[in-house]
Amino acid sequence: MRNIQDKKIAIVGGGPGGLTLARLLQMKGADVNVYERDAHADARPKGATLDLHYESGLRALREGGLMDEFNANYRPGADRMHLMDMYANSILEENVDGGGEYARPEIDRGPLQQILLESLQPGTVIWDSHFVSMNQKNGVWKLEFKNGTEAFADIVIAADGTNSKIRPYLTDIKPFYSGITAIEGAVYDLVINAPNIHKLLNGGKIFAFGDSKSLIVGAKGDGSLVFYPSFNADEKWIEQSGLDFNNKDQITDWFKTAYGGWDDVWQELFENSTGQFIPRPLYCMPFDQTWDAQPNLTMLGDAAHLMPPFAGEGVNMAMLDAVELSNCLLDDSYADTHAAIAAFEQEMRTRAAETAQITMVSTEALHSPEAIGFMMSLGG
Repeated sequence: MRNIQDKKIAIVGGGPGGLTLARLLQMKGADVNVYERDAHADARPKGATLDLHYESGLRALREGGLMDEFNANYRPGADRMHLMDMYANSILEENVDGGGEYARPEIDRGPLQQILLESLQPGTVIWDSHFVSMNQKNGVWKLEFKNGTEAFADIVIAADGTNSKIRPYLTDIKPFYSGITAIEGAVYDLVINAPNIHKLLNGGKIFAFGDSKSLIVGAKGDGSLVFYPSFNADEKWIEQSGLDFNNKDQITDWFKTAYGGWDDVWQELFENSTGQFIPRPLYCMPFDQTWDAQPNLTMLGDAAHLMPPFAGEGVNMAMLDAVELSNCLLDDSYADTHAAIAAFEQEMRTRAAETAQITMVSTEALHSPEAIGFMMSLGG
């Protein structure tokens, strides 16, 4: 680890990618801190469960020596996929956990976060560190945070997600709108509040399609579920809709109209939801994006290669980025950090471009009249 010997590394963003990178670097003795804007680990809802892939997310956990912890916390059977039409007719139900390299075991975001946090040295994560700006002098970065604190680092790594505030320090390339908007909702105490959906879920996930719209529902280990209607919409639909996403009745009425013709069972999700609905216009980075490598700044995950979620690759790519970046930074065959970062970024961009193109094909197909046929062509 000659290239990062005696260097202070700052990772901005405490998601799976950032925490994985911190773990892999600390295993080799690197001096690293993670700066996370949340006040603590449970500051916000965790969202949907994650399916980790053998060659990426699970590889990162293997290299991080964390497979025992993962095996103790993942949810067998949660990968059960139930393909349905808009009328709640079952088209296909299958378990996709084939074992080995085809396995895509599911784990809730909370337990995965806890595994990664507990693998780090005490004090590694600096909470309540909402990044505001940074500048460098004599090759050292000064980072400033919203709470008035500051930090200094020789290398900064952006792992701060979709709306990365550090990405502009590397490139002014912006994502393009995919044409699809989704709305996130949640139901707690699923058995009581959504008994019909609970039966349909059977502990797994529902993928329902019809009328060029989709509805994805996923059970969580705490007895709750998250759901996501997604549909073709103008980029400014959220503002133009005039909807109050804090108003459950209003969003329920919207669903009844926008998803007119869908079976009444789906309304159970909206009528029994808890908390605010979160609208999400879905974006993707250009497939041909590039930028000049810097010797002391890089990025990974959604900050580097944002794409819609319909191929299930987001967290897996972020964790694979962490593996590949750590390997490059720790590889003494590179002359310096500039060469190591350049090599990482070139490989990352190539891999991400291929995945993004596949993802956009899936995104379009899943919001077309042929969605169910497309899913069947994938073997589910």
